[in-house]
Amino acid sequence: MKAKLGSSHQQELTAALAEALADVRQATFILVQTTLGDLKQVATYLQTNFPGAASLATSGQSYLATGAGQTLVAVAFEAGVAVETGVLTKLATAPLRDLYTLEQKLQAIKPNQQNTICLEYCTNDEEVTVSSMNVALEKYGVTLLGGSVFDEQKCTGEVLVDGQVYQDACGFALIKNLDGKINTYSENIYEPVSNASRHIATKVDLKTKTLVELDNQPAAEVYSQETGLPAQQIIENVLNQPLGRLVGDNYYIFSMHELAANGALVNYKRVNKNDTVAILQLADYQTINRQTLERIKRDNPRPELILSFNCIFRHQLFQKEGYLPTYLRQMGTLGPYLGYVCGGEQYGKQHVNQTMICAVFE
Repeated sequence: MKAKLGSSHQQELTAALAEALADVRQATFILVQTTLGDLKQVATYLQTNFPGAASLATSGQSYLATGAGQTLVAVAFEAGVAVETGVLTKLATAPLRDLYTLEQKLQAIKPNQQNTICLEYCTNDEEVTVSSMNVALEKYGVTLLGGSVFDEQKCTGEVLVDGQVYQDACGFALIKNLDGKINTYSENIYEPVSNASRHIATKVDLKTKTLVELDNQPAAEVYSQETGLPAQQIIENVLNQPLGRLVGDNYYIFSMHELAANGALVNYKRVNKNDTVAILQLADYQTINRQTLERIKRDNPRPELILSFNCIFRHQLFQKEGYLPTYLRQMGTLGPYLGYVCGGEQYGKQHVNQTMICAVFE
């Protein structure tokens, strides 16, 4: 496949689009991430200048190997790919409403689990969205990979799909690499605390993503007992010791963001009643990053594009530790690299927090 990656620091949206896409003459599919303006302007520009191209876009911060300060980043998939774009609307009330559309597009693209992914940007209700999409995707072995829209300038997340802007939606693109594989990866830089106890979520509020009780005790009280931190310091400790949901041998991170009056913890990921939960701790993230890079290099000797999603809390952690420039440079050694800073990550059948996921296109 052939893709062109462009970026801009321009402060005016049309000028930024023109600069980022200056070398593109014709494209099958265009992906845009921007911190500027209205997505409707992006739609108008793409429809005017690339009328035959499918498109997917959202607002928020991007990564390149050179840093995280671009106002706009765009990737034009020019050749060697088949793409079907679409949207699931009304995520909060009727997430299965548009599932037939996804089914139709899967049938049209004739996916192969080794060379096809479902790339998406989701505005809300992530767990329901992941479950709904996998009703269709798992029949074909297609991996879901994407992120929750995170834009500090906007209260409501939006996605652009083929000229239309949506809220309460998941915009997706089924991408099939006609010339090679698409390999996917997930990186977790947290591990269970040494001799960590395993707890059972005995009371939860699914609607608000609140973990009310662990082992029939207030969740904050259990966290405090195990870490030695007072309840008032739990939320600020999220970068060092988030919580993890145990499924098989894997821990799926969920980030707490609010301490409720009753000692409950409000999170960015839903916890189900009877889930097994453990307190995690920050591991040797630099070594883990190197191991991830080595694995990607072994698997992909000639990558055309690396596309990643990094949680905002990973971003904040790496900034705090002064590691972000090193991390981005290292990702750039793999090949052309684009990242998105998201509010949560969707990978396979899970919605998670504080994780990096990535797709590598041969």
